[in-house]
Amino acid sequence: MRGESDLYFAQVPVGEMANFAYLIGSRETRECLLVDPAWRVDALLDQAEADGMRVAGALVTHYHQDHVGGSIFGMEIEGLARLMARAPVPVHVHAREAEGVRKVTGLSASDLVRHEGGDMLELGGLVVRLLHTPGHTPGSQCFLVEEAGAPGRLVSGDTLFLGSCGRVDLPGGDPEALFDSLRNRLGRLPDDTLLFPGHFYAAEPSSTLGEQKRTNPYLRVARLEDFLSFLGY
Repeated sequence: MRGESDLYFAQVPVGEMANFAYLIGSRETRECLLVDPAWRVDALLDQAEADGMRVAGALVTHYHQDHVGGSIFGMEIEGLARLMARAPVPVHVHAREAEGVRKVTGLSASDLVRHEGGDMLELGGLVVRLLHTPGHTPGSQCFLVEEAGAPGRLVSGDTLFLGSCGRVDLPGGDPEALFDSLRNRLGRLPDDTLLFPGHFYAAEPSSTLGEQKRTNPYLRVARLEDFLSFLGY
């Protein structure tokens, strides 16, 4: 019989754009990582502290302000800058996203830990795999949380939503890259993988990849031409 899970995992609605932030950690080591800490950084830190967890780092899916903080649409969104002021920790970004993160948040280059796709972080008995999934932005990445004997948990940022996918009409967007990320990277993960998106855009906050492979047209499509048609190209 499988023992008690080491995984500490919290999905937290934040902000005015239906964002999700996440806390991922090990109950054994009492360390956790914050995924896309923005909008309510103090509340996220307070939740970790109340749960007896020490924040050991931040994971960034991509550089857009609603995920990392900064100025957008006349709003000033708190994010990584607030995190570093209260609890300075390493900020893990894909190498192709580092400059964008630095520009929109004001962080220094030394605050950022640059990664390539396939890199891993370990917390107790957990492994967090950093999957490079370009398309929404050049350095978008998803985080696959693995624990022995349990289905993986995929935190997908703005690459994959429940029933849809990230937009590609912003600077750095690339529809062909997104098609490849969905079909050849995320689409090949096991069906029992639990999916946790970067926004609450559906009736439910999470799903499985198997369900999305059956119902999400952007995962079902097999040809680039059809994918581009869905996107309006």
